[in-house]
Formats: sequence, structure tokens, C-alpha cells
Amino acid sequence: MRKALVAALMLSSGVVIADEGQWQPYQMPSIADKLSERGIQIPAKQLADLTQYPMNAVVGLGYCTASFVSPQGLVVTNHHCAYRAIQYNSKKEHNYIADGFLARKQADEPSAGPNERLYITEAVTNVSEQVTKELSDDPLKRYEEIQANRKALIKECESDDNYRCSVRSFHNGLEYYLIKQLIIRDVRLVYAPPKSVGSFGGDIDNYEYPRHSGDFTFLRAYVGKDGKPAAYSPDNVPFKPKSYLKINADGVKAGDGVFVAGYPGSTSRYRLTSELKFASDWLYPTLAKRYQQRIDTIEAMGAQDAGVKIKYAGTLASMANRMKKYNGLLDGFKATDIAGIKQGREDDFRKWLTTDAQYQSYQAKFDQLETLLVEQRQAQQTHYFFENAQSSDLLSAANRLYRLAKEKTKPDAEREEGYQERDMKMFKARLKRIDSSFAISVDKTLWLQDLDAYLAQDNRVPELDAMLKSDDAEVSLSDKLDGLYSLTGLTNQDERLAWMDADVKAFETSADPFIRIAVALYDTNLAQEKAKKTLAGKLSKARPGYMEAVIAYYKANNWPVYPDANGTLRITYGMVDGYQSKDALYKQPFTRLEGIVAKHTGVEPFDAPQKVLDAIKAKRYGSHKVESVYQDPASWLCRLFSCLDKPESFGSVPVNFLSSVDTTGGNSGSPVFNGKGELVGLNFDSTYEAITKDWFFNPTITRAVHVDFRYILWMMDEVDHADNLMGELDLVRN
Repeated sequence: MRKALVAALMLSSGVVIADEGQWQPYQMPSIADKLSERGIQIPAKQLADLTQYPMNAVVGLGYCTASFVSPQGLVVTNHHCAYRAIQYNSKKEHNYIADGFLARKQADEPSAGPNERLYITEAVTNVSEQVTKELSDDPLKRYEEIQANRKALIKECESDDNYRCSVRSFHNGLEYYLIKQLIIRDVRLVYAPPKSVGSFGGDIDNYEYPRHSGDFTFLRAYVGKDGKPAAYSPDNVPFKPKSYLKINADGVKAGDGVFVAGYPGSTSRYRLTSELKFASDWLYPTLAKRYQQRIDTIEAMGAQDAGVKIKYAGTLASMANRMKKYNGLLDGFKATDIAGIKQGREDDFRKWLTTDAQYQSYQAKFDQLETLLVEQRQAQQTHYFFENAQSSDLLSAANRLYRLAKEKTKPDAEREEGYQERDMKMFKARLKRIDSSFAISVDKTLWLQDLDAYLAQDNRVPELDAMLKSDDAEVSLSDKLDGLYSLTGLTNQDERLAWMDADVKAFETSADPFIRIAVALYDTNLAQEKAKKTLAGKLSKARPGYMEAVIAYYKANNWPVYPDANGTLRITYGMVDGYQSKDALYKQPFTRLEGIVAKHTGVEPFDAPQKVLDAIKAKRYGSHKVESVYQDPASWLCRLFSCLDKPESFGSVPVNFLSSVDTTGGNSGSPVFNGKGELVGLNFDSTYEAITKDWFFNPTITRAVHVDFRYILWMMDEVDHADNLMGELDLVRN
């Protein structure tokens, strides 16, 4: 009965639930009809304009997304995105990870750390012709010419030091776009709930639903008194953004159209079936095994040392998230035959190529691409353990420092990316940041695990073996490493930074053991890098040719055509909606405060703060209580799963909600907008069944999980009494 009713509703409405697409902003006018069908009222042309509201209020963190929510540079993002900032300010005497933090006035807002940045995208320009014109047929030269063209465009774009520019590949090298971003260098911590709110449920609830996570944190952007970006200084003033988001305090209901803007990291939807099978059969299981070992080690050592627990909190959270994602991908590949689905589409694509003489020539390029991918996979498997064998933070620093000395002998334009003058501030900040998440005991233990794995396989490197060998048979590898750590000066920040100015000879005559290993491994690392570049040069011809045909094939089938995610600004749309889960249960689109009490055990990760429990039990909902999160059943909007089997009354504050928007890693912290472009939530996760969307988008089960902004306002208003911040927000009602 339920399925029949759903089918009848869908047929009568004419709406197709297929909200696939991580669209470049300029593409929005081309899908204006789809946005309108979803109830997105803000003009598509406005969304395409990065100088207008709301897109000019969306910012990147380099690894997550955030947005301006006040004229005083106040920024909101996820708690897990701001974890490094919280960790940076946490000490044994005031553990903000455990206790939370609230600055009652701007003077009390501490630096989020020397490496924290906000990136405001101001322009995106198609530079495909400039990057790909007159390229050599020689693979290595072709690769180097592409890089030279990219660097030239970047240098011209970065004539102002306040901007960071990049040239990104779209559609696997078919197109290139120049991204120009204003950099805010002084970012400060403003308000973060305790971890027991920000990641309530922890790894157990990660990628699961129903969720009750208060995954939010507020930061603030500061600039010099002249209004220009500047490094941290007590004299800096809050940044005044060109616009900031209005927050709809009434939120959304099931069936409402929503859209998300952010910086999704990476997807593989146009990759070949052979690539998916490699990921499923070797890559993901191998990575997951290593991550689990590292997680277990850090947790065990953190349990013995509170200082280690604080220092590695961010690292551990990141690893745990990746670990669960890999497991989710592997489970998803088993539950749904995605390889079979992709293979079927690939077979159909091959047949389609033969139907049009224009595309028959692409068959050879397809075959060539498959051959190159075999070569790429073999190289990845061969070098995997050697690359991991250099995982020590100190050896990684030594490798980068020696490479810097080598690169500085070249003209700046010819240096490798990451070693040019434009990179030196971040290079220095990265060296400084080691101290905040480093302990010799942990670094050594993790490195020893990777070295043991390297020594247990056959793809050995003589230079590394020689460095690990001991003249005394009774000296174990662990003892050998103890000697390296005791003799190095790289544990001292000042010494690390001093090496930035050293010349090649200083490295090659150094007695520091980590520097000596870096020098010994340099030629091998460089040779492997050259091989990767040569292969990349070959792929830079094969992949674009393949993508031309794929795009034509997609258009012929009336499928959406958008580039795979690559860390650049995208927009995705959908609607608030539940779903039928893997255990045959229907997951309602909203969760409520009472779910926190029901899950609370008093033991991490279900250890809600007493102040939160007290407010819920006292039903101190304030103005944030919602009687119903569902449309009127007679409404034209009630034509989706969420309108069925609904509870009679909600009568609480919504905590998290689901929507069908198309997101992935990097979208964490992304603002969730209602149809008018008002902020109603923050994206922070996906359901477990949806993890495989990185490879294939299944509209019936793909759901993103969001923090409802009504819960954030309730925390600010009724729990933490952040009146100073509430006064900054522009709250609107329906």
C-alpha cells in the first residue's frame, strides 16, 4: 500500500527525485527549471554571481566550508572542521575540547592557530585554452608545459599578496579554471560547544541516522586596521564581509526545497569500472587496515597520557572519519552492485560509440586509457609501502626542507609547486604546526609500524634499507629509531625553521639523522616523482579525449553533466526528505531534543552535558519549539516519502535533519539554504548507505545529514546564553 501510494504521488506530481549534481555556480541558469521544481525561489542568475548574496558569504577553510553570519566577520562552520582551532587552544588547565568555549566579548577571542585561513572565492575564469595550447606530444614535457602554463596564470593572478590563486582541472583535464580567492590570515575562535555536543555519538553514530549532533562552531575573521588581510595581531579588527547570511529561525519542513553551497573535495563518478574494482579490491581495504592500526595505537597511548590525547585529538578524529568512510564504501559496494551498474553503463557507452562516426575514434583512446590505468595501479602498489615508510612527521619535514633547498637553486617560476616564494608563509606555518600535534613516543610508534610493514614486503629500496640497518645485530629497529630521535634537532621548532634558509651543502654535510635519511632518499623519491609525472602526461591526453565522448553520451541520455568534485565552489540542490534504510526501516527526516536524553548513557560518546540534559528535561525550548515539521497533507508540497507515516506532533526543537542534496567530504560546514537563500542548517555528514555516492549517485538512498539551525539557536539561547553572539545574527521568520 505504501509503495503504491508513493508511486501515485510521484506520478501525479510530475516530480522526479533525482537531485544529482555538484554544479559549478556558472551552470545554475542552465538548471533553473530544476531549481524551480524544488521550490528554490532565489534566481539562478543570482546564484551564478559570486559577487552577490548568498554566494559571496560562503567561504572555504581549505578542507571544509563555512559562511559569514554577521557584519562583524562572524563565521559558522562544523565543530569537527574547527577541531584544530579548539585543540590549539586546549591545555591541561583548560580543555576546550571537553568543556567547550565561549568568548563573551571580542577581546577574549583567541587565535585559531597560525595555519588557519579563510578563503573567499571572488572569481572563477575559464583558462582551458591558455593551459592546453600547443602542448608537446612527449609525456613528461607535456606535463611540465601544463604546469608551467598553470604557474604563469597563477603568478599573474597573485599580483596582490592578499590573494591566493589556483588553476584546477575539470572533467579530468578537459577544462581548466583559474580560481581567485581573498585570504583571511587572522582567524579566531569564538564559540564551540563541548565535544559531547559537537560530536555526540562519536564514531558510533558517524555516518548513521538518526543523529543528534551539535556539530557547529563559530569563528571570526580579523584584518588589519586598513581593512586588508594581515597576520594575527592584537591590533587587528573584525573583517567586514560584503554580505552575510540571514538566518531563518523558523527553519524548514519536510518537502521544502533546499540548496547547499560549499567546497566538495573529491568524487569519482566518471572513473572507469576497472578503477572502482581496484579501489574495492585493494586500495580501500589496504588503507582501512593501516588507519585502524594507527587509530588503535593513538587511542591506547592517549588513554595513558592526557597530553597525547589532546595533541592527537584532531588527528584521531580525522582518521576515524576516513576509516568509517572506507568501511562504508566497501559495505556499499557489497550491498549494491555498483561495479555491475557501472560496467553495464560502460558497455552501453561502448556500443553508443559505434553508432556515431564522430565518436568511433574514441574507442582507441578508451583502450589506451585502460592500459595506462593498469600501469598506474602497478606503480601505486609498488611504491605504497616505501612512501608509508617515510611517514614520521620529522622525516616528512626533513624531506620537504631538503627539497626546498634544491628548489631554491632554480628560478622561482621553475620551482615545483609548494616550493615557490608564494608558498613560504604556509610552508613555515606547517613547520610550526608540528608542535601542536606531535609527541615523539607516538610518532616513533606509528613510524615503526609502517617500517615493519615495509620490511615485510618485497618492493625494497636499497637506500632506505641501508639507513635502517644496524651494525650491531643485538640492536633492534626500535632501538635504532630511539637513537634517531635522541640525536635530531628537528624536534625544536627554531631549528626546523632555520633549515628553511640552509643551502644544499649544509644538508649534505649534516649529521642530523633525519636530514641524512632525507638526503639519502632524495634521488629515489625524485625518480618516482618523475615516473608519476610522465604517466600523468600520458593521462593528460587520454582522459580528456575519453571525457569528451562521455559527456556527449550523457547528454544523449539526458543525464546531468557536471564535473567531479575537486575542492572548488559548487552548488547542489534537493529537498528535505527521509529514506528507506538498509534495515527496511523508514528514517524520518528530523530528530528532536528528546533523542539526546534517550541516547545518553553518561559514557563517551553518549555523554551529553548536564546543562543540556537539564534544559531538555525542564522543556526550556524558548521560541525554538516546533509543533510540526511536516507540510499540510493537502498541500501540493506533500508528495514525497516524508509526508507518509508521519507522527502526529513534533513538539520539540529539531536537532538534525536529512535532505537529498548531493554532497561529499569538503562540504562539511556548508550552509544549507531554504528556497529564499536563508540559512537553515549546516551540512556535516551523510548516511551510511549514501557513502558510495562518491562513485555512483543513487537518489533513493542518498541523504545528507545537517545540523538544524534551530538547535544551534537553542544552544546559544537556552543553554549557553551566548547573548553577545545572538545579537550579531540577522534572524528572520517565515
